[in-house]
Amino acid sequence: MTRTLNPILSSVLILLLNCNAFAQEKSWMLGPFVRPTDAQPIISPVSDTEFSDPMTGKTVNWESMATFNPAAIVRNGQVQVIYRAEEKLGEKEIGGHTSRLGLATSPDGFSFSREKEPIFFPADDSQKKYEWTGGTEDPRIVETEEGLFVLTYTQWNRDVPRLAVATSKDLKTWEKHGPIFENWKEGKYHMTESKSGAIVTQLKNGKLVAAKINGKYWMY
Repeated sequence: MTRTLNPILSSVLILLLNCNAFAQEKSWMLGPFVRPTDAQPIISPVSDTEFSDPMTGKTVNWESMATFNPAAIVRNGQVQVIYRAEEKLGEKEIGGHTSRLGLATSPDGFSFSREKEPIFFPADDSQKKYEWTGGTEDPRIVETEEGLFVLTYTQWNRDVPRLAVATSKDLKTWEKHGPIFENWKEGKYHMTESKSGAIVTQLKNGKLVAAKINGKYWMY
């Protein structure tokens, strides 16, 4: 099944840009959200974007199968969407493709320009054993008060999906820090399936940033 980004994401992005929350049943609720008339997907699979894969040495059409599971953040007054893209490798079941992360930018939350190559992907690095051949999946993104972008994502080696973390100062050059639970409690949960971690944020000076609560960052 080909999956695309939900068009209602655009409304969410506009809300984040304006930092306006309409009156709701609860003061902390976002919305209300209204689907635009004749809404269309903002990012769909394409077959003409190519990438020189460092793992195989081949040129691949990295977002030809599916584009989905996005994360959005505002940077320099523009909406930045990091999305999961799957390369079409044949009619395999879910989990049988290779995933990489792409980046799309928009001034208004509706019209997006996309990078031609993925900005985050499996490589011959310290995380190879956790990310190949399934890839990097399901991004979640926050920014610290110091301006560091923190990405939580799923590493999929087609054995165990693991929640991992990476950081960047520009959303394009990343430092991978490995599985989040690799060393916690002596690795008790390292072999347990985990994915899609979201770090709690707060609105501060008109901007969403990672929130420190009692001196610590918190994640769902």
